[in-house]
Amino acid sequence: MILGVWIINKAGGLVFQRDFTTGSNAEPALAKLSTNDYLVLAGTFHGVHAITSRISPMAGSTGIEVLETDTFTATCHQTPTGIKIVLFTDPNQANTEALVRHVYNLYADYVMKNPFYTPEMPVRCELFDVHLFKLVQTVNPAATQA
Repeated sequence: MILGVWIINKAGGLVFQRDFTTGSNAEPALAKLSTNDYLVLAGTFHGVHAITSRISPMAGSTGIEVLETDTFTATCHQTPTGIKIVLFTDPNQANTEALVRHVYNLYADYVMKNPFYTPEMPVRCELFDVHLFKLVQTVNPAATQA
């Protein structure tokens, strides 16, 4: 099940954040945070991602790709332009790498090709929201936006 999606710009700013629940009366699967908390967490993730890409003994490391906990898994896809797409899923969700790449394809198609979108700014694109929610509903049939 997809729990949430973040998009972090190359400077570490959170430009898109959505949480998803699993039913009309269900509590969010991830704790609901304040806007400031989301911004701080995204900046922290960006910093840790940068550090891990530098200290990795593997040449060409891209930093954190998967962060697993007991309650969720965070899968990160960094684009060639430095944008990070972070997908939060249930720990038992299969094919998270394919899902995060699908979110990236939606971002490329509906945000980056939008002539009214300014790069590095908050994502406010209705077609992206609609298609992202359709993807989430294919994985979580009873999903609602939180």
